[in-house]
Amino acid sequence: MSKVKVGVAGYGVIGLRLADGVSLQGDMELVGVADVAPTLSVRALREKGMPYAFYAASQDKRAELDACHIPVTGTLEDLVSKVDVMLDATSAGVGAKNKELYAKLGKKAIFQGGEKNSVADVFFHGYANYEAGLGQRFLKLTSCNTTGLIRAVDCMDRAIGVEKVAITIIRRVADPGDYHRGLTNALQIDHAPSHQALDLMTIMPHIAATGILVHTPVTHGHIITVVMTPKKDVTVEEALKHFRAHPRIRVVTIAEGFQGNASFFRYARDLGNPRGDMYEIGLWEDSIVKSGKDLMFAINIPQESVTIPETMDGIRACMGMQKDRIEATGTTNKYLGIGKWKDLA
Repeated sequence: MSKVKVGVAGYGVIGLRLADGVSLQGDMELVGVADVAPTLSVRALREKGMPYAFYAASQDKRAELDACHIPVTGTLEDLVSKVDVMLDATSAGVGAKNKELYAKLGKKAIFQGGEKNSVADVFFHGYANYEAGLGQRFLKLTSCNTTGLIRAVDCMDRAIGVEKVAITIIRRVADPGDYHRGLTNALQIDHAPSHQALDLMTIMPHIAATGILVHTPVTHGHIITVVMTPKKDVTVEEALKHFRAHPRIRVVTIAEGFQGNASFFRYARDLGNPRGDMYEIGLWEDSIVKSGKDLMFAINIPQESVTIPETMDGIRACMGMQKDRIEATGTTNKYLGIGKWKDLA
């Protein structure tokens, strides 16, 4: 069986990680990546010896690319014409414009969480609604927070059933290296309910969800606290058993040294993970408590890398590579090395 050919539009924080993720999939081929200008990520690509073919997404900056000696293989249209599916990781709004090109050339595409839901046929999550994406032309991923949140909620929902959740998101204000949010020394609250709660209900309409979001002046990871009302009473030990069984959830403790978001980033670097990335969400065993029937717990979201596995799942769904969600997510996990650390437990 021939490999599925994949292209990436937008070689930034998410796009470069998508490119790496695709290149690790044994049944996919990364045809190339596209961007508009010689950004730091593109310059780093050249310095690394151009492991991926580069395509100019716009001719406006072509002179700048040439001046920086960036080898250009062709245009964005050239790239799209060569692939089976495009992964669009461009800035919000650009993906919707690119969709016109994808549709014109009869190609499938997967958009990241920054685009409006209307850009796609299906709002997609690999574990929660994989079947809904089968054979579809355009998928859209949930945001980083929603992706990790749904992993935890879906895990418990399939095990014991979930009636409702209430979340508080302690949100990093910007990615590492970003300056557009300014230098801050304050917390900022958003209007409730947060979009992550609303998005969860879009993916999982049988669960009532609401939430509050607080922006914090940090860059490495979000923390979400979840109050979950299960359909049947469950002990903390039973909840832990279900969480530990999920390949994309890493259960940790404070005693091990996982004191907060920075601990996960440092641990990922110590593991030698590229860019300090971690595909799994972290869940603190110490945080799981009960209030009556309700469960409360806290999770860490590695915002730059958490959506990469679910995007690989999306390729598998829209291309019909696997029909079953467990087979599909399991294949993605295998190629990305997700869950292998559980064998050491």
